[in-house]
Amino acid sequence: MLDMLYSIDVALFFFINHSMANPLFDAVLPVLTDFNKLLAVRVAVVLFVLFMAVRGGRTGRTMIGVLVLTLIISDQLNSSFLKELFGRIRPCRALEGVRMLVGCGGGLSFPSSHAVNNFAAAAVIGHYYPRQRYYWLIFASIVALSRPYVGVHYPSDIVAGGLIGFGIGWLMVYLTERVLPVNRTVTIST
Repeated sequence: MLDMLYSIDVALFFFINHSMANPLFDAVLPVLTDFNKLLAVRVAVVLFVLFMAVRGGRTGRTMIGVLVLTLIISDQLNSSFLKELFGRIRPCRALEGVRMLVGCGGGLSFPSSHAVNNFAAAAVIGHYYPRQRYYWLIFASIVALSRPYVGVHYPSDIVAGGLIGFGIGWLMVYLTERVLPVNRTVTIST
């Protein structure tokens, strides 16, 4: 059974990595897959956080706090525990004939940290700003899809990462609201 699932995963990987190949994706997806490394993106994130802290009101500040905590937890849980637990080698190291559009990376493959973190962020931001929910989910999906396209993850890595990330994001929102409800008022009796 596991051999059959792996065969399907490899077939889907080569479909995304080879059959979907085109000049537009070859130009855009390697940049998008590592967008967090771009200086302009880092500056934009800092400006976004500052804007939300100053002008976002209680909801914006709460969202930023929950988002930062969620990303710390999701990234560490995935990179330090789940990847080590599963120990899956990246397809760029395990398969022949992979189209490599970025470096293979030294880490493990399952689940994709890009998918975990982007879907966790989409869940948190989408909760606090529901009208933007689908934009963030689409963005997270495109980043996740870029990972097999550039040759560094199997499709199952990104599906599992997306589900885990969304679950972590949802759980962090739920726990935060149970502990610190946004609309809670404190009264002091004298």
